[in-house]
Amino acid sequence: MTAITGIIITLNEQDNVEDAIASLRPVCDEIIVVDSGSEDDTVALAEAAGARVIHQPYLGDGPQKAFAVPQARNDWILALDADERLDTDAVTAIGNLPLDDPSKAYRFRRRNFAGRHWIRAAGFYPDAVTRLYNRTTSGYLPKKAHSSVEAPEVVDIHAHLSHFTYRDLSHWITRIDQLSSRDAWAMKERGMTASSWRPGVHALTALFRKLILKGGLLQGQDGMTVAMTTAFHAYMKYAKLNELYENAQVERDTETRR
Repeated sequence: MTAITGIIITLNEQDNVEDAIASLRPVCDEIIVVDSGSEDDTVALAEAAGARVIHQPYLGDGPQKAFAVPQARNDWILALDADERLDTDAVTAIGNLPLDDPSKAYRFRRRNFAGRHWIRAAGFYPDAVTRLYNRTTSGYLPKKAHSSVEAPEVVDIHAHLSHFTYRDLSHWITRIDQLSSRDAWAMKERGMTASSWRPGVHALTALFRKLILKGGLLQGQDGMTVAMTTAFHAYMKYAKLNELYENAQVERDTETRR
C-alpha cells in the first residue's frame, strides 16, 4: 500500500482527537496534528496516540491545513478535521486505491451527525468533501474560511466520513457562535468591508436555498433545523464582521482622544 500521511488540525479537541487519530491509523503510516494553542489535554492525548504534534497559531482554515504538508514524509496526504472519522467503507476503499496518479484527488461522502442523529436533510447528505490528495499537484486553497482542496482531477469515492459536528442542538448553537466569529475574522482579513444589508440578505438567501432549493420545507424537523441554523449562521457572521469594524473604530476614536 502507498504510504500516506494523515493531518488533523486541532484547538481544544480532547474529546475528539484520539478517535480521529485511531480512524486514520489503518491507512496512514504517519499522523501529524497541527495544534493552534489548545488549553486542554489535546496535545498530550495526540502524542500518546502516536501522532507528531506541531504547534502553530491559527492561520485560517486553508493555511492551517496546509501548514504541515511540507513537513510530511509522504506525498499522499489525508486530511481530517478533529471531529471527523473514516468509516469502515472509506478505510477499505483507500486500501484498494492504486494511488499511482498524483494528479487525482479523492472525494468522500460525509455523514453529518447531531448527537447520534444522522442529519440527511437540506443538503446535509451527501456532503462531498475532498480529503485525499497528492501534494505534488494538489493542496488546500489559501482561504481563511471554508477552504477546499484544489486538484487537477477529483474522483468520487462512494465511501464515507462521519462528521460528529454537534453533541446536541445546544452544542449546534454554540458551534455557530464559534464558527461565525471565525468566519467574520477571516472575511475582515481578506478585506471585506462592513455592510448594513449583508446580514439580512445572506440570511434570507440561505433560508431560501435550504428550504426551497434543497427541499428542507418537505423534510420535516431536520429540514427546518438545517434551514434555520444555516440562516442564523449566515446572519451572525456578517453581523459580527460589522461589529469588528465598529470595535476597531471605537478603538481608533479612543486613541485619538488621548
